Amino acid sequence: MDIRHLEYFSEVAEHLSFTKASQTLHVTQPSISKAVKNLEDELGVPLFYRSSKQLELTDAGKAVLINARKVLEAFNSLTWELTDIMELKSGEIRIGIPPIVGAAFFSKLISRFKEKYPLVKITLTEVGTKKIKQGVDDGSLDIGLICTFPTQNSNFEIIKVLKDPLMLIVHKDHPLTSKPKVHFSDLENEPFILYRKDFSLYDLIIDECVKNHFQPNIVCESSQKEFLLGMVEGKLGVALLPSKICAGINTSEVSVLPFNESVVNLELGMIWKKNKYLSFAVREFIMTSEEYLEGQNEAIR
Repeated sequence: MDIRHLEYFSEVAEHLSFTKASQTLHVTQPSISKAVKNLEDELGVPLFYRSSKQLELTDAGKAVLINARKVLEAFNSLTWELTDIMELKSGEIRIGIPPIVGAAFFSKLISRFKEKYPLVKITLTEVGTKKIKQGVDDGSLDIGLICTFPTQNSNFEIIKVLKDPLMLIVHKDHPLTSKPKVHFSDLENEPFILYRKDFSLYDLIIDECVKNHFQPNIVCESSQKEFLLGMVEGKLGVALLPSKICAGINTSEVSVLPFNESVVNLELGMIWKKNKYLSFAVREFIMTSEEYLEGQNEAIR
């Protein structure tokens, strides 16, 4: 059984199309069709229902797909490990971070790692927590910085990085600035400038509004801190940002107000996939992160 046959079959099964698999793999369609036919002949079962309308997996095809993915993942792990041995301390780490957080909580850690391993390329991708989890799970990301922690029986390992309360951002002329602290119920009639729906903080804020017996009036959604601040400066609504980001706000047009209770927190965690081969570079980044966070906790104590 040729590993390429499993790869071609898996790609066809992913798209349910020989044409799309051909385009993805940059292999001619007849070659892919022949490889799948050879695999079927070798196994003695049809893997697809072929009709003029749609391609479908047979029950045997579904069973083969599950095992083919495991074989391909094991083969890729072996390839990566051999590459590590050959290239040792070079490589690439693909990290997903939430745009609203940006590199604010990550820059010092990355700087420390780059001092030790200048040849390692670090690629940062800015997406919401939900897409980061998906990326780490499907292998398009090695590590993710997320805002809500996965359950204990999830597919991820996790390091807890930070717990940071959200603060209320209002225009300096807003009536709420007369209060030393605000309650979430004070926001019932306020227009919200909120995070996009693919951000876990979106769900946390909506849940807190519901707990206080109102649905927020959302006038705008964004993933960019600067845009949120600009909308507040324009008196178009209120926004919520983590306290560490609020500490860096340098405009006099907005006021930062604490809540009387830290009801919504940005909880940052760093995740990677369980039971997956991790490259030398990724393993070292995780180790450096653990040492860095331990140092930060010691400094606080």
